[in-house]
Amino acid sequence: MSDARIEAIYRYPVKGLSAEPLESTSLAAGEAIPFDRAWAIENGPSGFTREAPKALPKTKFLMLMKNESLAALETRFDEETGRIEIHRHGKRVAGGNLNDPLGRQLIEQFFAAYSASDLRGSPKIVAAPGHTFSDCGKKVVSIANLASLRELERAAGRTIHPLRFRMNLYVDGWLPWHEFYAEGEEIALGDSVRVRIRERTVRCAATNVDPQTGARDMQIPRTLSSNFGHMDFGVYAEVIAGGTIMAGDSVVG
Repeated sequence: MSDARIEAIYRYPVKGLSAEPLESTSLAAGEAIPFDRAWAIENGPSGFTREAPKALPKTKFLMLMKNESLAALETRFDEETGRIEIHRHGKRVAGGNLNDPLGRQLIEQFFAAYSASDLRGSPKIVAAPGHTFSDCGKKVVSIANLASLRELERAAGRTIHPLRFRMNLYVDGWLPWHEFYAEGEEIALGDSVRVRIRERTVRCAATNVDPQTGARDMQIPRTLSSNFGHMDFGVYAEVIAGGTIMAGDSVVG
């Protein structure tokens, strides 16, 4: 299917916070998109340590599944400096350097007030070199099929914002659900990148939250289950050959 293409690329520097659109990105074998979910906001003590990082349940961190007010925040991340700015309704409400203790403290103080009713303890920004806070516990790139989204929209009887699914790559030009049939196979992205589809992405209640308004206004997992017999949307893929990809690049496989 050589007419398929990458429609959009996103990363999420801080787990649970807003998407950052990218025109292009570099990918390395065995790695996630650079800075994707490189930080997370601990919701009370989680057991995560910088010295011995490990995958933990997403319930240990602030996340859209339970903390829908996060959707009302818009973040802007500068990878050169490590600084992030947080806006709400177009107004700056917090900011700081994620690599600097004082910068993290300023952001933590904001979330201590903003997410007070959701907290089990003091919020703390955590990270570790090379670690990514992926829901599947692996360094992957997530891929959504926009034709599958259109099938889901028909079943739901309404438009569904693609960013409900918080994926890295949105592909157009595949047949609906082609991504599932490609499980275990290699996919070529652009001129040099190759990925292997590893597993389906099981959807949770985070997708019920409108990413623009923060309203919990749908039942995506239930809609998937009742209409298609599963609660999966999108796939996780492992990068097996690196390079640079751009929006508009071909997708073959």
